Amino acid sequence: MKHIAILGSTGSIGRSALAVVDAHPDRLAVAGLAAGANAERLAAQAERYRPAVVSLASADALAALRRHGLPETVAAGCGAEGLTAVATHPAVDVVLCASSGTAALEAALAAIDAGKTIALANKEVLVMAGDLMMAAARRRGVPILPVDSEHNAIHQCLDRRPPAEVARLLLTASGGPFREWPAARLRTVTPEEALRHPTWSMGPKITVDSATLMNKGLEVIEARWLFDVPADRIDVVVHPQSIVHSLVELRDGSLLAQLGATDMRLPIQYAFSYPERWEAPLPGLDLARCGPLAFEEPAHDRFPCLGLAYRALRGEPGLPVVLNAANEVAVAAFLEGRLAFPAIPAVIEEVLDAGAARPAAVPDSLAGVRELDRWARERGATAVAGIQSM
Repeated sequence: MKHIAILGSTGSIGRSALAVVDAHPDRLAVAGLAAGANAERLAAQAERYRPAVVSLASADALAALRRHGLPETVAAGCGAEGLTAVATHPAVDVVLCASSGTAALEAALAAIDAGKTIALANKEVLVMAGDLMMAAARRRGVPILPVDSEHNAIHQCLDRRPPAEVARLLLTASGGPFREWPAARLRTVTPEEALRHPTWSMGPKITVDSATLMNKGLEVIEARWLFDVPADRIDVVVHPQSIVHSLVELRDGSLLAQLGATDMRLPIQYAFSYPERWEAPLPGLDLARCGPLAFEEPAHDRFPCLGLAYRALRGEPGLPVVLNAANEVAVAAFLEGRLAFPAIPAVIEEVLDAGAARPAAVPDSLAGVRELDRWARERGATAVAGIQSM
């Protein structure tokens, strides 16, 4: 029996993870749940799964949770301390990091230090602190198992293959809802349009990132840390059907691909069951019904965020932190109606330029990462304001 803690239990990934638990009650149990502000849903989850500990983002949300009712056996906390308490609870074997943004960074590092297996569905923590995370995992002998469908696919294709056999990694991208839109039409994109992803059901921020191709850029940076492969051996190919989740090219030219249904329960179950393979909680892929599978180059001219991510990865070690922070600020402004869709990469590029002009800063500590993140967010807010005034 594996005991699971889910950071982000009320979101789409968290709910899918609980569905995997439901499918394997003899193998999986819930030991901890953490959420943002959705006290009502977390109360229902706590009532059903009876974890040892739960947490919410704020004291107000915790008060709301208590009003909804909480079993007496369940301990509850809030804020960063509560999140860390869930991630490091003695009963927990595997921590699924599925919360959005960077709030779970400290909790993820604490879980590694506590010897927990990490199932990673939050790419931002590796984008911000990949060196710190992977060094901590090596030091403690803790596996970090990717849950993002693309990295999960690569993990399956590599199957502990020696790095010398790998020529390159190919991440697939759906292309988002605007894959075929001309550049002029992108100027009119609304948040509602950007949130209509053609194949995946995800949270607002990651859905917008998919529309700009920044999500794929962040995944390139994540892949660099997960698989210890440099940027020039990580490529992106647009695959609108989202059936091939990613590929590995071997040194002899062979391509290994992982195919599957567009359902996050599959990579989540892989991370929970690894190195075993369990019966799937949904029907297998029917290749005859998939139709043609297409592949194309990303349109860098219309979607410059992907190139900006490569620039950050190839630049000073702190630039991925700057990229991630600037993107979060720009996406939030777009979703609030304060920034046009094409201005998202403009904000990111302006902040990256400013970051590259600063004295070289290697964020070799958690405090250093947080300080650089704070600077980039402030600089991003200034860039948003400047574009709004134009």
